[in-house]
This record gives sequence, C-alpha cells and structure tokens, in this order.
Amino acid sequence: MNVLIRKATQNDLPEVLALVKELALYEKAPNEVTITLQELEKDGFGEHPLFWIILAEVEAKIIGMSFYYIRYSTWKGKCLYLEDIIVKETFRGQKVGELLFKETIKIAHEMNAKLLNWQVLDWNEPALNFYKKFNAVLDPTWINGKITIR
Repeated sequence: MNVLIRKATQNDLPEVLALVKELALYEKAPNEVTITLQELEKDGFGEHPLFWIILAEVEAKIIGMSFYYIRYSTWKGKCLYLEDIIVKETFRGQKVGELLFKETIKIAHEMNAKLLNWQVLDWNEPALNFYKKFNAVLDPTWINGKITIR
C-alpha cells in the first residue's frame, strides 16, 4: 500500500470532520462533536491558524490524519500538542498511524518543540500499545480538567 502524507487544505475539511466523527463514535461519544466546517475553516485556515493537519492518503482517498497545534509550557517552552491521530477503521493495523505519528514527531523537531504531548483514554488498549512502541511516557499522575464554556 502506497501511503502519501501531506498537509491538509481547506477542501479537505469535510473529510477531516468525517474522521473526527468516526473517532467520536469509537470513543463512545458521538454526540460530543459540535464543531462545524465553518469553525474548522476559520480557525485552521484564517490569518492566524490555531491548528494544523497532516493527512494520509491512498489512491487520492483520505484514510487518516494527525491534528496538532502549539502549546506553551512554563517549564519547557514551545511544545506541540497532538490532539488526535485518526485512521479509518478499515486501514487500522497497516502502519498508517505510525507514518502519521512519525511525521508529527518530525514536525515537532523541525519547529524546535521541547515536548510532544497528547492524551489517550485509559481503556483504549490499541492506542496505549501503539504509543508504548515509541517508548512514550504514559503518566497516570496528572488528572485532566475541563470546563465547558458554551
């Protein structure tokens, strides 16, 4: 299988949103996706992009993505936050996620990021095992907090 990794464009956003919804279904939270195409377009392709996306394609069809942005650590400085790696179910287990993850690491290195951070659900054994292959530190010490604003 010949996989092309490339940067996303505005025209890719309907497929990006479809991938996000597929992940939400897998994570048992399909009703949590409230973002719109218009928000993705404005926030990712406006004057000051808030995120970037790289895509995995096979035969001009999008089969996966890495969605990331810059965060800042008061301890370390510039970091890259990996919001999601998503691979369509029919392409999982074929190293597509590995290609996306390695490209994301490369991007973090090129931007001189000090850390690459992400979250993974504690019940998601395939994802936990995936990250362990990269000798990732999966730290159970920190508790995630959030407040829904709207």
